Amino acid sequence: MNLLHITDLHFGPRHWDGNNDILISKINSFDADIVINTGDNTTDGLEGEFEEAGRFLQGIKCKNVFSTLGNHDKRSMQSHELFRKHIFDPEIIRVSETIKTSKNHLFLNREITKVKDNFTDINFLETVSVNGAVILIISIDSNELYNDDGYVEKEVLRAVSKKIKETEYDLPLLMTHYSILGTDECPLKNSACLIDFVQAHKIEFVFCGHTHELELMKTNDLYNGYSFSQYMCGSLSSRNHENDDNMFLFYENLGTANMHLHLIRIFLENGKVTFKDEMVF
Repeated sequence: MNLLHITDLHFGPRHWDGNNDILISKINSFDADIVINTGDNTTDGLEGEFEEAGRFLQGIKCKNVFSTLGNHDKRSMQSHELFRKHIFDPEIIRVSETIKTSKNHLFLNREITKVKDNFTDINFLETVSVNGAVILIISIDSNELYNDDGYVEKEVLRAVSKKIKETEYDLPLLMTHYSILGTDECPLKNSACLIDFVQAHKIEFVFCGHTHELELMKTNDLYNGYSFSQYMCGSLSSRNHENDDNMFLFYENLGTANMHLHLIRIFLENGKVTFKDEMVF
């Protein structure tokens, strides 16, 4: 199975000045069975930005493209509805409003908003068959509405866990916006909950974005004898931090002994887009 990983497109004021058609052509030059997009499709969560991001993602030729939200996407009480309208509309895993939860703004007040759906999280499972194996895509919304720090709701994780136990699959993959191992300036505040979730379901591959920086990590739980790898991809197409390139990752033969990780760096100089391909391993 080949997987391509993009993140942090940032359509709107933080989107780059490069040629998006050239970028799409480069992405489409890779033979990907699955494409995952780990969030921050927009800059400010505006509908026009969601529309632009949606059109860009529709240009990817792979038939299995899965997207999640980022903190920049959740800056409006309509963000979850706009995401489903323009980016990706999965079957959402929900929890009852009657259950006690701790995530801020998980439910909007119906009395003061006109949104059709007052549940603001986007969590889902999707299965894809690749070469006879069933791949389970697990997407956890690690974003809190109106907040740049990440947070996951324990009751949501319980609901997702229940669905996973009801699903038959060969290889589970987790996609989320925030790193579950990192400690950057806007971190996932209760990352231990998600680490426990990963360990409970024996998830070996975790994919994220958020920081616009490349970070490849592998845990090693000496007591339980279990480990997982986390792949944090840098931004695909943003006005990036100084000296930090845009990029995407291509995982060839993911989950096999013959796995190779390709890093494709993207440069914009004097209006010209160039690429540099590196094989990490």
